[in-house]
Amino acid sequence: MQTPTSANSVPWLTKHEDAAWRSFLALSRGMERAIDRQLQRDSELSSSEYHVLVPLSESQDGSLPSRELLRHLDWERSRLSHMLSRMEKRGMVCRKPSPQDARGLIVEITEHGRQVINGAAPSHLTMVREAFMDNLSTDEMQALVNMADKVIPRLENMNLI
Repeated sequence: MQTPTSANSVPWLTKHEDAAWRSFLALSRGMERAIDRQLQRDSELSSSEYHVLVPLSESQDGSLPSRELLRHLDWERSRLSHMLSRMEKRGMVCRKPSPQDARGLIVEITEHGRQVINGAAPSHLTMVREAFMDNLSTDEMQALVNMADKVIPRLENMNLI
């Protein structure tokens, strides 16, 4: 059984580490809010709906097993189920029984869903480029990729994601 770390033994962040951590959080949260607002304003999509449509639209036949979609999104099953119900009501996706897995479902993008994602993507990517990518040098972009390549496996090994 793990015992709580005492306040005296906590490896507190240095001033430099704290600034980096807080900057990362502000950047991450700011980009998430900006993406949510831009998608809602320009396409009446939530960022969650957009995130569901992207892997479906990029798949070879416009469909994915729900388990694979869960892996793409890293969501809980109940969250995906609720989102797919909402999106089905809006005519963007449909669910069908899986021919390979009696308990599984195939999620398929509809023609309306394709129109929605095709309409949303240009302004979304323009915002991402203007707000984020255009402000970074090639070296800074690579540094970001390098950081993610180090941190994400660590989170996975710690069973945190």
